[in-house]
Amino acid sequence: MRRVFGTYEGTPIEEISLTGPGISAKIITWGASVRDLVIATPRGPQRVVIGFDQLDHYLAYAAHAGAIAGRYANRIDGASFSIDGKQYTLPKNEFERQTLHGGGRGQAFGERPWQIAAFDATSVTLTLHSPDGDAGFPGALDVSCTYRLTEPATLRIELTARTQATTALNLASHSYFHLDLPSGFANRAVPPSIDHEFEVASDFYAPLDRYNIPTGEILNVADTVYDFRTRRPIRHESGTKYDMGFVVRDTPYAGHLPYAATLHGPATGMRMDVFTTEPHLQFYDAAHFHAPVAGLDGAQYGAHCGICLEPQRYPDAPNRRHFGASLLRPDETYAQVTECRFQAG
Repeated sequence: MRRVFGTYEGTPIEEISLTGPGISAKIITWGASVRDLVIATPRGPQRVVIGFDQLDHYLAYAAHAGAIAGRYANRIDGASFSIDGKQYTLPKNEFERQTLHGGGRGQAFGERPWQIAAFDATSVTLTLHSPDGDAGFPGALDVSCTYRLTEPATLRIELTARTQATTALNLASHSYFHLDLPSGFANRAVPPSIDHEFEVASDFYAPLDRYNIPTGEILNVADTVYDFRTRRPIRHESGTKYDMGFVVRDTPYAGHLPYAATLHGPATGMRMDVFTTEPHLQFYDAAHFHAPVAGLDGAQYGAHCGICLEPQRYPDAPNRRHFGASLLRPDETYAQVTECRFQAG
């Protein structure tokens, strides 16, 4: 089903409803966002993401909820980088010193309208054209995002891009997952998602400075609060707040999509396994989320209202080339595949 969800500066923001085997979703063209995601369980339908019923609430409070982050997801130190000796300056939208998710309203890919290119009962493809110089980034860029609902109860996200000039590119899906919202949950504050259990296929992490910029090191998770090699609760006795990244252990090859992480809701038994082509998994516990308006079914979203698992390239990689590929050249195609596979408890 296709409908108008709202209007932004005269542009209709549309919504597509999808239904697949054991799973349904609602996708809006604002930021190519997953507005709702529901899994069929023996106890009834269970919502597994946070979202809003009004476009105005996305504009005011959403913090990239469900959106595709870009042109460069995560952070770029000093809001600048260079390519082939030429310096590029970007918006400073975090701490007045760095770029987060490509900039602010109308600059970030998650903060502007996309277009619907095609859809059917189980999938939708959205596109975005980003002109040369958009938010300071070089190269006219065409981006495509396809959401597919596949069996069994899987959300598959396919991201591709082509550029006309060499540019920095990092795309990431930014849903806030909450797996402990039982059937019939409504008009209450969501329980803290840090009581979820988490496991990640990673032996190493990228430490950050006080501005959440990578130091450039890659350290072992052993004997740290970042050791989730065995599934355990996210809540830690130290009170650690998580907004950091893991090095995914496995690498993709033809016909193989590497396993990255598992999120488990102990109250409902819902489980989500994440598989991705990407080398880095950003892990954010929404400690700073605040939305003083009702969300889906009247739910109230505050700190720790969801967990973000964001497959992507490394943050600040344009300034730290040892982190690996962060540039897209005109003769290349950017391609990312991520699957979120759900299993009811």
